[in-house]
Amino acid sequence: MEDLRKVLTQLNRRDFLTKAGLGFGSIALSSILQAGTSPGARRQEDKGAESPFVMGPHFSPKAKRIIYLFQSGGPSQLETFDYKPALAKWHGQEIPASIKSTQRNSGMVAGQSTFPLVKSIYDFKQYGQSGAWVSELLPYTAGIVDELCIVKSVFTEAINHEPAVMFVQTGSQQSGRPSMGSWLSYGLGSDNQNLPHFMVLISKGVTGDQPLSTAAWANGFLASHHQGVQLRAGKDPVLYLQNPYGVHKEDRRRALDRIKELNEHQYTLWGDPEIQSKISQYEMAYKMQTSVPDAVDTSGEPDYIYKMYGEDARKPGTFAANCLLARRMAERDVKFIQLYHMGWDQHGDLPKNIAKQARDVDQASAALVKDLKQRGLLEDTLVVWGGEFGRTSFSQGKLTADNYGRDHHPGCFSMWMTGGGIKTGQVYGETDEFSYNVVKDGVHVHDFQATLLHLFGLDHEKLIFKHQGRRYRLTDVHGKVIKGLIA
Repeated sequence: MEDLRKVLTQLNRRDFLTKAGLGFGSIALSSILQAGTSPGARRQEDKGAESPFVMGPHFSPKAKRIIYLFQSGGPSQLETFDYKPALAKWHGQEIPASIKSTQRNSGMVAGQSTFPLVKSIYDFKQYGQSGAWVSELLPYTAGIVDELCIVKSVFTEAINHEPAVMFVQTGSQQSGRPSMGSWLSYGLGSDNQNLPHFMVLISKGVTGDQPLSTAAWANGFLASHHQGVQLRAGKDPVLYLQNPYGVHKEDRRRALDRIKELNEHQYTLWGDPEIQSKISQYEMAYKMQTSVPDAVDTSGEPDYIYKMYGEDARKPGTFAANCLLARRMAERDVKFIQLYHMGWDQHGDLPKNIAKQARDVDQASAALVKDLKQRGLLEDTLVVWGGEFGRTSFSQGKLTADNYGRDHHPGCFSMWMTGGGIKTGQVYGETDEFSYNVVKDGVHVHDFQATLLHLFGLDHEKLIFKHQGRRYRLTDVHGKVIKGLIA
């Protein structure tokens, strides 16, 4: 260690002048940037800087953890939760130009000469005390409507998949911002020191998939230990987690202790916060060698659990199996559990493909809610189900008696939420007779994000991080808490 210290601390004249010049320049730049800012204001801004200390909560939270069932590709609200009987009389007729022009349409319908409105071929019925309309495609979800808050008035600004996914997950249509899971990790820390704060599971639908970018669960400009950790299906849920053949646990512990000493020495010299992140990641990886296999081992689950979630829960990598794993992680106090289920992008053959997609997710989603409730976890576990945007009420491509498609639609889409302080047994928001525009109680994506943070005891206007001279937050400069969603 002494030899290393000598090498690192020896500077020649050129090195000294270079480092000194940079230091004096940074002092001058700092004084320019902070000119005219009061000391009190500067101290307030400093609270947004990265630190090893947990920032929140700002007030008493209602939720301790979240399971976000993200339906990637954009489920059609018209075939799931937004019943529009008026479309039956308009079926096959051209959408009025005055309505169509109120929303952006994607380039995929630019070549169409006609835009015929199309009713859903699936029946809807009312369920529960709330009288919520639910499609026949979702019978298990229909059975738990009184546990849900169905929001029909969510709207977004993005019309293509990746920007829309980024917008919901990070608050920006461009990659590079921290995801919601990373913001929660930064703001609240972890309740389990043996598992990551933020875990990600991905499943593919039976009708193909729209590619997902890892930027959706990245840490952005936050320290790297806040990023989501993706679990894979199969023998090795996290790559390179296990020791190589012939390396014993005690050997790994001694090696990590020595590496930690070197890293701490580097941190003392340079003060780079990423060095501290590296130390914490090495330690987390060591703890995960035992905690992850235990969390993902479902062999001890009783048969009635598999019956509840469906037989697909026995198949690693399926949505049902991931829902079961999500419950096990919730039991272990993982704060943000993100599931992505791909395959909802039905531009054509929608009636056939959405039926397959709904079968993939309906039983397991409802089972997760019931399972959390019977274990006493639903009260402080927020569960969210929804995609990145909705689908058009007019047909993409040719409309036939039993076939049609729907294009991307940012103007309105449906989600549901439960647990964790949500006011359940209600349907929130309304759309027009075409499910084209929100007409009551709109919930912008930034409003959804602000409300989510509020449920965790975080003020979205105070959860701030300074990066490259600007103060950032998940909701950017927008968003309001939707009080009507909170119990």
